[in-house]
Amino acid sequence: MEKREQLAKIFPQTMRKMFLKDSFEFNKLQEIRLRTNKPVIISYNNREYYVSNNGKLQTDSTDAYLISKREMKETMEFVSSYSLYAYEEEIKQGFITIQGGHRVGLAGKVVVEGEKVKLIKYISCMNIRLAHEVIGCGDKIMPYIVTNSEIENTLIISPPSAGKTTLLRDIIRQCSNGNSFLKGISVGVVDERSEIGACYMGEPQNDLGIRTDILDNCPKAVGIMMLIRTMSPKLIAVDEIGSKEDIEAILYSCNCGCSLIATIHGSSLEDLEKKPRIKELIERRIFSRFVILDKTYGVGTVAYVLNEKKEPIYDRNKNSYIKL
Repeated sequence: MEKREQLAKIFPQTMRKMFLKDSFEFNKLQEIRLRTNKPVIISYNNREYYVSNNGKLQTDSTDAYLISKREMKETMEFVSSYSLYAYEEEIKQGFITIQGGHRVGLAGKVVVEGEKVKLIKYISCMNIRLAHEVIGCGDKIMPYIVTNSEIENTLIISPPSAGKTTLLRDIIRQCSNGNSFLKGISVGVVDERSEIGACYMGEPQNDLGIRTDILDNCPKAVGIMMLIRTMSPKLIAVDEIGSKEDIEAILYSCNCGCSLIATIHGSSLEDLEKKPRIKELIERRIFSRFVILDKTYGVGTVAYVLNEKKEPIYDRNKNSYIKL
C-alpha cells in the first residue's frame, strides 16, 4: 500500500479525501496538527500551512478546514484500531505509533494516580509526526566515526528537529548491515520513545539493518542493561540521553566492551559541559567522537566532528560541505 494511502486511513472520510489528493508531495509532509474545532495545520517542507476545505495548502486561515469533535473521536478510533485498551500503555506516555512508523502525539484530560499518569481521555489535540527515513544520510559521516574497522563511541549533538535521530537511524543501519568501513555487527537499540525504529506491533517500520535487536518503548537505563545481559551487542544505540540513570547505564556498557552511539539536545560541546552529568562523560573521554549538527544550511547541516581531545577532524568552514 502506498504510504499516502496508509496514512489517510486514520482520518475521517472528508479529511481522507483531502490527503489522497496530489496537491502536495507526501515526502515533504512533516507534521499534521489536529485540534478540536480548530483549523487543520500541517508542517510541509519546513513551513506551516492551513489545509483548505478543498484540500489545498494555504498560508492564511480563510476557508481553512475545521476538524469537529466527532471527527476527532473518529480519528482516535482509527488510530487505535477501535481498541483504546490495547494501546493503554502507549497512551499513558502521550503517543501512539501507527503503521508506517508515524507517531501520533496526544493531549487531553490527564488522569493522575500518585505521581504517574493513569490515562489520557477526552483527546482534543493530536500531532501526527510522519516517519521519513533518509537512507544513506550517514554516508559522509561514517569515515569520521570509524577507525580501523571499529565504530568509535559517538555522541551526536543537535538542537531539536535538526536531524539527529535521522542520522542515528542510518548509522545503526550501516553498522548492522556492514559497509566499506566496517563489517556488519550486532547492534542493540533502546528505543524509549519509539522514534528510532518506529515499531508497530513490535516490528520496526524503519530499516535498522539485519543484525539489529530493538527494545521498543523501554527506558534507556533499563534497556541498556537488558541488551548487554541477553543479546551480546557489539554496539548499543540510544536517543536523547540526559538522566542520571542514563549516565550510569552508559558507564556500565562501556565497561562491558560495547561501543556506544547516542544523541543529545544541545548546540555545542561547550553547551553540554554546563550540564554536570554530561560533563563527567566528556571529561572521562567516554566518547571519542562528537558530531555537531545545526540548521545553518537547512535541517541536517553537519557543523563539526570533534575527537576525544575536542579537536575538529571536520569543520564545515574548512572542509567540503556536508548536509544529511
